Amino acid sequence: MTYEEATKFLFEQLPMYQRQGKAAYKADLQTTLLLDKYFEHPHKNYKTIHVAGTNGKGSVSHMLASILQQAGYKVGLYTSPHLKDFRERIKIDGKQIPQNNVVRFVEEHSNIIDKLEPSFFEMIAVMAFDYFKQERVDVAVVEVGMGGRLDSTNIISPDLSVITNIALDHTYFLGDTKAQIAKEKAGIIKADTPVVIGERGTETDVVFNRIARERNAQLIDATSLYQIPFSTFSADEKQIMQVYSNGEVRYSDLKVSLLGWYQKKNIITVLAACKTLVGLNYKIENRDIYNGMEKVQSSTGLLGRWQIVDRNPRVICDIGHNEAGIKAVVEQIENTPYKKLHIVWGMVNDKDTDAILALLPTKATYYFTRAAIPRSLDEKLLMEKAKQFNLKGYCFPNVKESLEKARKLSTPNDLIFIGGSTFIVADIL
Repeated sequence: MTYEEATKFLFEQLPMYQRQGKAAYKADLQTTLLLDKYFEHPHKNYKTIHVAGTNGKGSVSHMLASILQQAGYKVGLYTSPHLKDFRERIKIDGKQIPQNNVVRFVEEHSNIIDKLEPSFFEMIAVMAFDYFKQERVDVAVVEVGMGGRLDSTNIISPDLSVITNIALDHTYFLGDTKAQIAKEKAGIIKADTPVVIGERGTETDVVFNRIARERNAQLIDATSLYQIPFSTFSADEKQIMQVYSNGEVRYSDLKVSLLGWYQKKNIITVLAACKTLVGLNYKIENRDIYNGMEKVQSSTGLLGRWQIVDRNPRVICDIGHNEAGIKAVVEQIENTPYKKLHIVWGMVNDKDTDAILALLPTKATYYFTRAAIPRSLDEKLLMEKAKQFNLKGYCFPNVKESLEKARKLSTPNDLIFIGGSTFIVADIL
C-alpha cells in the first residue's frame, strides 16, 4: 500500500465530519472505547494535557506544546482539523507523523477498521495515541475535536484540563445556549484534576463551578491570575506584550510570533496552565515560556491564525469561522492600515450565515467562493445572502480564482483578507 492509497482509504472510507457534517457525527464513545481496548490503552503510557473550548483551543495547544518543547520534554501534539496535510494533526516536537507510519497503521489494523467502522476522527485519534506510545513521548497535548463530553479524545486521564472559552458554535450538536455548550465542554473535567478556565461568563461560570465542585477539581480562573491590557508590534512582525499579575508586570516584553489580537486571551490561558503545571512538578522555567511563545510557529508548525500570506498588497488569512471568532477578526481588520479592502469569503452550510454576514465591513469588495468540500455553502447563494447586508462583489467557484481576481483589482497599499471558514484558508494554503 502506498501513502496515497492509505490516505484515500482514510478520507473516503471513514465518515469525516469536516467534509460530511452531521452524518459523520457519533453521539457516544462506544467505538472509541472499543478501539482503545484493542490498542491496549496507549494514552496511559505518557502524561496528557486536554484542551477544549469554542475558539482558541488550537492556538493554546500549540503554545503549550512549544513551551514544553523548550523545557526539554518530548511532546506529542494532537489537533484538528488540518489545513494542508492531515498529518498536521499528529506531531512530535513539531514534526508530523511520517508517511510510512500512516501506511503501516492502515495495513496492520484494517481488520479492526472494517469490523468497527469508526469515523475518521475516531481512527485518527487512536492513531495519534498509539504513535505517541511507540515514540515514547513524555507528554501529549490533546485538543478536543468538538464539545468534550462525547469527544473521541475524552478517554484520557490528563494531568490538567483547559477550557479556553464558550461561544455559540456547533449548536445542532452541543446546544443553543452558552450554558448547554459549557456543560458539554465541561465533560473533560476529571475528578481530582485541575482545570484552567480561559474566559469568564455569567452563564458559563455557574456550570463550570458546579461541575468542578462535584468532581473535586481545582478550578483556576486565568483572568484573575494574568492581564494583558494591550500589545504592540515589533519591527520583525511579532506581538510584544506586558503581562500583569496583581497589578505588577509579571512577564515584561513577552514576544509572541502569533499576530492576532485575540491571542491575548489565549496567552493568559497558557500562562495560567503553565503556572498550574509547575505546581504539578513540571519543570518549566521563565526562559521556556519566552522562547516557546516566540517560536510557536517554527517549533509546532501552527498555520492559519492571522497569517501573512503575501505583501504588496498584504494578504492575510485567518480561520475564525463563528460569530465570536469573526468579531475578533473584523476588529483587527478595521484597525489595520490599507487603501482599499478586499475580502475573499466562503462559509460552510451549517453556520448562522446571517449573524456572521451582519458583522462584516460594508466598505470592502467581496470575492465570494467555496472550499473544495461537500459542506461548502454555494457561492452564488452566499453572494445573494450577502446583498441583504450591503456586502457587494463577485463570486467564483473556487478560492484560487477568487484570490487571483482580488490580486488583479488590488494596488500595493491594499489589504486582501481571506476567511470565513477553516476550509477556505486550507484551500489557499
